[in-house]
Amino acid sequence: KMQKLIQKKEYAKQVKEYNMKTLSILSKPQTAKTERQSAIPRQKALEYAKTIPKPKPSNLTDHVSKEKKNHTYTRKDDTLPEISLLERLQN
Repeated sequence: KMQKLIQKKEYAKQVKEYNMKTLSILSKPQTAKTERQSAIPRQKALEYAKTIPKPKPSNLTDHVSKEKKNHTYTRKDDTLPEISLLERLQN
């Protein structure tokens, strides 16, 4: 009886090892295909992103020079800079 039990356990180990090998061989190509498929949409998105024009940052020097030009006023009309400042803040 002991000998039959040992033989059954050895056979079970062999079957388990065989099944594990066949499962690992079959599952490897499937994962490779899914990785390729997921890489394709990413590649398309990257190529699309290259064609989109990127937003340009506004030049701070241009903005400062415009403000300096607006501050040239005569002494007679002291309210002019405040009004222009308020208009700029509203925009």
